[in-house]
Amino acid sequence: MTTKIEKRGTIVALLLAGAFIAILNQTLMITAIPPIMDEMGITPNSAQWLTTIFMLINGIMIPISAFLIDRFTTRQLFITAMSIFALGTLVAALAPNFAILLAGRAIQSAGAGVMLPLMQTVFLMIFPVNKRGSVMGLVGLVISFAPAIGPTLSGWITELYSWRVLFLIILPIAIIDIVIAYFVMKNVTEVSKPKVDVLSIILSSFGFGGLLYGFTSAGNVGFDSPITIAVLAIGLLSLILFIIRQLKLEHPMLEFRVFKYSIFPFTIVIGMISFMGLIAVETLIPLYMQDARDFTPVDAGLVILPGALITGLMSPITGRIFDKVGAKWLVIPGLVLMTIGTFMFSNLDDQTTTTYMTIVFAIRMFGMSMVMMPIATAGLNQLPNRLIAHGAAMDNTLKNVSASIGTAVLVTVLTTSESIAEKSGEAFPGIVGSNTAFLWLSILTLVGLIVSFFVRYKQPENIE
Repeated sequence: MTTKIEKRGTIVALLLAGAFIAILNQTLMITAIPPIMDEMGITPNSAQWLTTIFMLINGIMIPISAFLIDRFTTRQLFITAMSIFALGTLVAALAPNFAILLAGRAIQSAGAGVMLPLMQTVFLMIFPVNKRGSVMGLVGLVISFAPAIGPTLSGWITELYSWRVLFLIILPIAIIDIVIAYFVMKNVTEVSKPKVDVLSIILSSFGFGGLLYGFTSAGNVGFDSPITIAVLAIGLLSLILFIIRQLKLEHPMLEFRVFKYSIFPFTIVIGMISFMGLIAVETLIPLYMQDARDFTPVDAGLVILPGALITGLMSPITGRIFDKVGAKWLVIPGLVLMTIGTFMFSNLDDQTTTTYMTIVFAIRMFGMSMVMMPIATAGLNQLPNRLIAHGAAMDNTLKNVSASIGTAVLVTVLTTSESIAEKSGEAFPGIVGSNTAFLWLSILTLVGLIVSFFVRYKQPENIE
């Protein structure tokens, strides 16, 4: 049974707007980093923290979100999360130095990390199973479109105006969202007031945060760095202890027993591979274009933009199709397109045109729109209402971790292959590195396609 509530459209719009600007911020700084470095006199390694800190705190907050959803009302949590996000945006916009700017990004991400799991949980609570595909299609639009337009929007604005304008554009949207929510947001989720388990929060933060930072560090300084090894070891040990503790608690902070439900584990694996592929491709294309071919950041952004637009247009449509025919006839063809598209990126050369790159990326993103939210919705539909918040938090946490791990590994594959090609006298070692990384990603996407054949796509009749 689904929560009956009036003004569902307003609640959907509020949550979508909040999640959109929160996720947009993940990639908004990428092309704004050079002017910030010039203005504040910082090194590339320091500047990279503007994106790393956002992902790191997101990775800490998302697992805690299930506990927060159980602890506070929908209205309290949404207004608080958006207020924290707005405060961080204001601090970043007015930052007189790099330390304050970094603090603003950290505050932003503390609010943003709660938004996506909260949105998914609320949508699944206020819509019946036969309409969830349509509304989750809108979630897919936000997840894939927002991070994809971030670099393009950032490049355009920083070329014409100051990087501070990026924050000043987002701030009024956040404030308007908060004001409207104050008057119209309804309480949807059930508040069970679980006991605060401080040890779980600490282990979760060190576990997921450690893994995210460790693999991000590996992408920058390599897996053989002592810092990378130490952080990954701490992260892995903390995560193991966190899981053991959750399985022993009567009311865990994050419920790992969601994996006992039918197809949920398979949908998580496919979702992880899909999201990792999205972030990895959006990282590898600019590396190939800018480092190996001397294209500008704006050129790289324009290659990515049409694919992002296609995903934005297709996600609501695939959501409606999901409601009519289920996930099977979307996910399998979608993964076929994603696999073909990724393989087509593994034969780049010094003559590859931007038109080819744009079309292939668009094909891959068309497939992505058929996979990302349909597979997530199919998995979450298997869960009883009391576990939806935990399922959504688990889904989003593991997607973030997989994106961090996958991107770090693929960047390492790229740099290692490039180094080997350079030593063997290859004419274009950077292109060899890109092709090798894309080939590995192609194989991983193929694994996702194979897993999709093992998913039992029938919708449950009773999800209480």
